[in-house]
Amino acid sequence: MAASADYDVLIVGGGPVGAALALALRGSGLAVGLLEARAAKAAREDLRPIALSYGSRLILERLGVWEPLASATPIRRIHVSQQGGFGRVELDAAETQLPALGYVLDYGRLAAALAEALDAGEGCHPIRATVNRLDAGDGIARVRFDTGEQGVGEATARLLAVADGGALPVAAVRARDYGQAAVSAVVACSVPHENVAFERFTPAGPLALLPSGTGYAVVWTTAPERAQELCGLPEAGFLERLQRDFGNRRGEFRRVSHRAWFPLRLKVAHRIAQSGTVALGNAAQTLHPVAGQGLNLGLRDAWELAATIRDCDRAEIGGPRQIQAYTARRRLDRGGGILFTDGLVRLFSNEFAPFKVARGVGLALLGAAPPLKDFVVRRMTFGTRG
Repeated sequence: MAASADYDVLIVGGGPVGAALALALRGSGLAVGLLEARAAKAAREDLRPIALSYGSRLILERLGVWEPLASATPIRRIHVSQQGGFGRVELDAAETQLPALGYVLDYGRLAAALAEALDAGEGCHPIRATVNRLDAGDGIARVRFDTGEQGVGEATARLLAVADGGALPVAAVRARDYGQAAVSAVVACSVPHENVAFERFTPAGPLALLPSGTGYAVVWTTAPERAQELCGLPEAGFLERLQRDFGNRRGEFRRVSHRAWFPLRLKVAHRIAQSGTVALGNAAQTLHPVAGQGLNLGLRDAWELAATIRDCDRAEIGGPRQIQAYTARRRLDRGGGILFTDGLVRLFSNEFAPFKVARGVGLALLGAAPPLKDFVVRRMTFGTRG
């Protein structure tokens, strides 16, 4: 390694995507650093529900971290419908010869498993700090950071991999406020979930019920003012509103816990890589939670970035060849994921009567065409390599 660079790869952001990249580079012989501002305990207490695709499970297995997550609740079928309109479709894992369409667990549990895997081995130097400035030029990337008690520090690297959506921007970003917020919660109901997930499109946004343990994890999209109101309601009031919006297909909703809400925005970096710097995960694209694509796309970012780093000579890390290889490998998968989620939001958050009829026809046609269903499931599961 050149004397002027402290690391071959310096990762900004120790969440699941940054940690997955660090684990994917283990054993490569490269000097890898990981900058993370949030304490590990805070990440482990994050109870937001997430849905990992079967493709993400395969990545985590290769990284050696699936075993502690193996009790995550599998999704065997997904029921998709629109409120107040005809047309529906059911996606079935057995029809596509997959063991599951996805797995539901909370964010904190995934973060803890990845953090423990990093702590258990060597090959990655952790730095607890907040990033103040990022610079890339002359073949070397530089980061200035604040460690708190130890003050301001600086590190250099051949490649700076920014996996933290809250870090300083590494590229111009296109942003759009959906005017929506997502309420997350865990509910119990009178009918067993039987590993069936529901994605119900309502005029305010999609309402997802994901099988989790013996109950359901709820991701409920609505107006920001209503999201705040829902989180402040007494338990009975929240359950009554949920029952009214979802219906009685799963019987009676009986208990609710872990309520929280967050605003929804689309953020897309115009360019995900340039000399010495790569953006991945939420730093490259922050998506609407509809269809649960965001984190799964980020894990594929990490896996593919590690592959391009391993495939090149050490001196080429962060250089044009490696940067171009990563950009090419992510173009279709990333672009498809962005268009798919944004398109769903635009199409289904619209009560214009012809759109409603067209949605119903589209759902009905999808349900009647097994090859098309298989195509959709495999793209959601594996991206463009499905």
